[in-house]
Amino acid sequence: MADEHFVEGDDVSTQRFDWGTLKWMASPEVNDSERLSAGVVQLEPGEGHDLHEHPDSDEILYFLAGEGEQTVDGDTREVSAGEVIYIPEGVEHGTQNTGWETLKLLAVYAPPGPEAELAEMPESDIFPPGETPTRED
Repeated sequence: MADEHFVEGDDVSTQRFDWGTLKWMASPEVNDSERLSAGVVQLEPGEGHDLHEHPDSDEILYFLAGEGEQTVDGDTREVSAGEVIYIPEGVEHGTQNTGWETLKLLAVYAPPGPEAELAEMPESDIFPPGETPTRED
């Protein structure tokens, strides 16, 4: 387990999907966080998440870098660094990278749970802490 309070990228595993990567920096598995989970998401150019919902967790997305489109409850808008999106539990949403650079964001779930579901998806490759996946792995 990483230090309870200070977590670096090399302290946690990386989940890789065909659309990009995820690193869960706060979760029950990483630092015993019981009320929220938080992870850094990187979406590659032209890639994104299909519309989906989290029936038991609210989600906050904070965009760190890049440009994209965010859909929430049928409303699609352009997003970029510095913006926050709030998605209540059970509301359909999806994110698309519309730029030429990696779209980087912080995703927060309250309570935690969806991060564990993502790890169990068949299209998720998990790389151990300290190992950096490449697109060819």
